[in-house]
Parts: sequence; structure tokens; C-alpha cells
Amino acid sequence: MKVLIATDKPFAKVAVDGIRTVVEGAGFELALLEKYTEKAQLLDAVKDANAIIIRSDIIDAEVLDAAKELKIVVRAGAGYDNVDLAAATAHGVVVMNTPGQNSNAVAELVLGMLVYGVRNFYNGTSGTELKGKKLGILAYGNVGRNVARIAKGFGMEVYAYDAYCPADVIEKDGVKALASTADLFKACQIISLHIPATAETKGSINYELMNSMPKGAIVVNTARKEVIDEAGLTKMFEERPDFKYLSDIQPAIHADLAARFADRYFATPKKMGAQTSEANINAGIAAAEQIVDFIKNGNLKFKVN
Repeated sequence: MKVLIATDKPFAKVAVDGIRTVVEGAGFELALLEKYTEKAQLLDAVKDANAIIIRSDIIDAEVLDAAKELKIVVRAGAGYDNVDLAAATAHGVVVMNTPGQNSNAVAELVLGMLVYGVRNFYNGTSGTELKGKKLGILAYGNVGRNVARIAKGFGMEVYAYDAYCPADVIEKDGVKALASTADLFKACQIISLHIPATAETKGSINYELMNSMPKGAIVVNTARKEVIDEAGLTKMFEERPDFKYLSDIQPAIHADLAARFADRYFATPKKMGAQTSEANINAGIAAAEQIVDFIKNGNLKFKVN
């Protein structure tokens, strides 16, 4: 049984060592394809792989066509929109993610960017504090719960809405559950987004929602850029001088926003949520463990297709 790690942005060595321990300990072979520069290299490497561990690498129909022996793909991380799920299903390939492994790293980034934002990007001017501010968390999954935990340490009032999480589960954590996305935006000066990019959510964070926020509004997006209505985002910047937007995913209009609203807009050069040593190790080893469990025991717990 051959497990391939295919990563154009490699795992840390300690993560690869941990993956190797799990894979070889199960009696499987481990192969590495790191820092590849052409898709042809990936297509060649997958030919005899039974399982693949990826990060942000693209697994599409062409890759699946080339991978005749493939049984499972695991995305080391929460998001999996880089995998063509329909094509995987058509090829009889199971796709999994590793939810929760990066959640603390993303949550810490949210609060780090918030401190940076409310202190006016450390430009020497007087900013504000997070204590006492109302934070709204849109989607109360693994990341949202960690954001709530850390935010309460700052003394923030924490609210949340999640269409798929019962209110009593949210309230049990000392977080106020609201009834809708609209209610969350109206109530909270700061919103942290943790929704996936789906047909329902793409472009859903629009001008109407953002403009309903109280004075001093801040939106933090560590989810997906597609959930933002970028025309609405531009309109917010133009019409609300009190508005700030902080993200670790650059929107398509990044250059324009950076040029026109540098004092209220910040986006990292690349997606940074999971970019910690701990998250890198946790997600990689979890991916390996899930592959072994699936192949040996048929466990489909984290299947997403």
C-alpha cells in the first residue's frame, strides 16, 4: 500500500517524520513529492499511489484519471475546495479533511489581526481596545469555538450564529446565540467569518449586511474570499470611513483596496491561518492516521464526498 505526500508547499520536516512513523508503522510505503513545479510531475507521481495527502494542491479529474490505484485523498486542513469532489466520487475515491487540527492557529490569527486593526496597524495613532466590544462569530465550528474562547480572555462580549449548531450548544460555552446572520451583523461591531464557500454562501457577505453593523465596524475573514461580495466591500470602504476589513485571503480587488484604503484594509500576502508549526504537524499526522484507519478498518468518519 503506497501513501503519497504531494505538496508544492511542503510540510515541516518534523511533520513528515511524524507521517512516516504512522504510515510505515502500519506497514505501508511512503513516497514524497515536494516543491513540484509542474502538474506533469504530480500526474506521474500519483500513477501507483493508493492514498494521497495534500495541502492546497489541486486534485481534479485529470489527476484522478492518472491515479488508477487511488482509494483515498486526505486534505491536511479543514477546507477542501481544492479537490473536485464530484470527480473523486465518480472515480470511487474517498475524500477526507482533518477538521479541528488547524483551529487554534486560525483563531489566534483572528485575534492577532484584530489587535493590529484596532490599534490602527501600529501607525502611532491612538486606537481602541477589544475589551467590552461585541464580537459576532459566523459559524460556530472548531475555529469559531476557539475564537470565542480566546476573545473571552480579552473581555469581549461574544455572540454567534450557526444554522447547523443548536443554540443551546453555543450558549453552553458562555456565548450568546442569535437567530440569524442579519441579527449577528446588526448586534456586533466586529464580525469574524468562519463559513465555507458554497453555492449558498458565495457573495453572501454583502453591502447590506456589512452596512447594518454599528459604528466602528470591523470584518475579519479567515474563511474564503468567495464569501465576500467584493463590490459591496468596496462600497463599504467608500461610504463608511469607520469600516475596516482584515483578512488572510486577498480579494481579487486587493491592489485597489490597498492603494485606496491602506489605513483601514489589511490582507496577508498568502493564506496564513494554518501557518504554524503546530498546525502543520497536527494536520499532517491526522491525515496519515485517517488513511491508515480507512484502509485497515474502513473508517469513513471524516469523509466529505
